[in-house]
Amino acid sequence: MKSVLWLAIAAVPAFGHVMSMSSGDIAVTGNRAKYELRMPSYEIAHVKDPERALFEHIRFTSAGAPARLVDKSCREDMSQGSYVCTVNYEFPAPVDELDVECTYHSVTVPNHVHLLRAERDGHRGQAIFDFSFTKSTIRFRPPTRFEIAAVQIGAGFMRAATGMAQVLFLASLVLAARGRREFFPIVLMFLAGQLLGALVTPRTGWQPAPRFVEAAAALTIAYLAVEILLLPNAGKRWIVAGVLGIFHGLYFELFLRTAEYSAAYVLSGAIGAELILLTIFGLLLPKLGRLAHALRPVQVSAGALLVTGLVWFFARLKG
Repeated sequence: MKSVLWLAIAAVPAFGHVMSMSSGDIAVTGNRAKYELRMPSYEIAHVKDPERALFEHIRFTSAGAPARLVDKSCREDMSQGSYVCTVNYEFPAPVDELDVECTYHSVTVPNHVHLLRAERDGHRGQAIFDFSFTKSTIRFRPPTRFEIAAVQIGAGFMRAATGMAQVLFLASLVLAARGRREFFPIVLMFLAGQLLGALVTPRTGWQPAPRFVEAAAALTIAYLAVEILLLPNAGKRWIVAGVLGIFHGLYFELFLRTAEYSAAYVLSGAIGAELILLTIFGLLLPKLGRLAHALRPVQVSAGALLVTGLVWFFARLKG
């Protein structure tokens, strides 16, 4: 257990963002397509030639024939903190179905998510790409209710289950409970706070910027570490869990705003993933307790949290 947690600390530089997300729109007309990409500038600060590198990691094909890149232009949108590109493609024949392969995670960070919206003759489609899903086919037909539910619930599940920071935070949230008596109140308050942050924020008219959402999430991770390390006997941690949940809910609010998905579907998938992970970590508590004197899992996990949170927080301030 100790080696696993120290490995998590060592992996922090590889996962330089609590959240990493870009979006794109492609409009198809006959055998031509116009693709617009919006990438947060800090995601590609380390890339020497982003205009070239980014478009080596996205590929459009139709009926097995690749699209030809006709022209492209990129610019910095300083007001939005985004790198914006417009690209024109040409296919050998009019597009019926659009096959997309996207590996932006290879050039940005491993947990990067790209949301792609597509339109052709008034018909719309959408796809999500990350390290686990790099290929998709957009068929430009109205999806069934089952397909909508499956895709959007799956998207929520993956967003909650595949982020290193989210998983590490959930594991340490369980450790912060100091036993099963505190486990359920802390979990319930965290989930309630997360729902509050995701559902109520849009009603306020406030649209937090991605950089703020990431910095806030990083700061909550660091705060939980301080709570565990410096206040081991503090009571009412369920209140702290609820407040931290609100900030984590902002991530899903941003995702919902960008993807234009159903909050009910996405959040049910996310909560399902979180409950599974929390249950797994909760079942490990007795074993951790028996090994505590030798491995000090709470302190090691809290140390990993503190390093993770502070690195990401100051990286966002610097960025």
